[in-house]
Amino acid sequence: MFSKTIAKLRSSPIQLMAERTRVALREGRSVVDMTLGEPDFPTPQHVGEAAIRAIVTGETRYTPVNGSVRLREAIARKFQRDNAIPCAPADITVGCGGKQVIYQAFLATLEPGDEVLIPAPYWASYADIASMHGGVLKSLATSPDAGYALRPQTLEAAITARTKWLVLNSPSNPSGTAYTAAQLSAFAEVIRASRHQNFLVLVDDIYEHIVFDGAPFATLAEVAPDLRQRILTVNGVSKAYSMTGWRVGYGCGPRALIDAMTKIQMQINSHTSSVSQAAAAAALEGPQDEVHNRCQVFQHRRDLLLRRFDAIPQLHTPRPGGAFYLFPDVRAFLGRTSPNGRVIGDDMALASYLLDEGVAVVPGSGFGMPGFIRLSYATSDDRLHLAADRLATALQRLS
Repeated sequence: MFSKTIAKLRSSPIQLMAERTRVALREGRSVVDMTLGEPDFPTPQHVGEAAIRAIVTGETRYTPVNGSVRLREAIARKFQRDNAIPCAPADITVGCGGKQVIYQAFLATLEPGDEVLIPAPYWASYADIASMHGGVLKSLATSPDAGYALRPQTLEAAITARTKWLVLNSPSNPSGTAYTAAQLSAFAEVIRASRHQNFLVLVDDIYEHIVFDGAPFATLAEVAPDLRQRILTVNGVSKAYSMTGWRVGYGCGPRALIDAMTKIQMQINSHTSSVSQAAAAAALEGPQDEVHNRCQVFQHRRDLLLRRFDAIPQLHTPRPGGAFYLFPDVRAFLGRTSPNGRVIGDDMALASYLLDEGVAVVPGSGFGMPGFIRLSYATSDDRLHLAADRLATALQRLS
């Protein structure tokens, strides 16, 4: 009855744990939910007011498929202002979240058997979307001791004649790894030197404005302008501006690729909501103070949890450079037994045990790295302390 594509698709590990958490909460259990990557701040007031004005003034009709002219002009100015990337509105596409932009890029380019290189741990949707379109995931190993950063040598060894895409996400979901300009330049050298020159690079910058410790943000099209005709830079307003539900993502890349993606979008959803587009333009063009202030809050929360986790024996938690996730190494706790006699055989079993103990996390196997867990710290200090208390107690009780 169903296609082979559906048979290959797995359910999102994030959504699975989030749904189990919702069930536990409906049952009246006390759970600190650290599953979803969603800022806990409200959408900035001036953004909401812009949406209301759009409704009142009748900006509720069709827009161009690849986004309203106003929004694409605002995006072009943002790329120039923040990233020194020159682009015209015709080089930009707007979708219902960054996920749609990635979906259309892969659909427009992948043939069965084409390889998609993705450093692990990775956001699960990259792999699943690639698989939907016949692509073959080629996971690139990283180490927690190196902060989950991809090594240029690993990249170089992975490139073959079948490579169609390299995916770079910085700061990363789930690890928070943030690449410096020097690290990106090293990747650029590998890309230039490779005898296989036909592959593209998808750069996901959705966490661009959540970078810590005063480090400047860098993106590949900025540090390697000669490679811009091979780079699709994806971004959006969901994380920086707390607009997850507005569903606005965008991409800037080679015009031929953007045109192909627009043809696909024409047959999927026509365009992103006109009201959401008006709100996104206001976010990009308006004051950015809240974005900076919220980044400082996320850094404080990161530091709070790192201090608390450092006190938990055998829990190794690399220090992330951005985003709002921790990705602890929990391999030392696998194979142990819970107080009720259940063997914790893998990270999924550990996540289930922790949920029973009142902390909801996502198993690392869902991100291509079994033996780890991801947790989001987009919640209050009080909730973070409670989560740390419960996590410490739960792990201590394993024998």
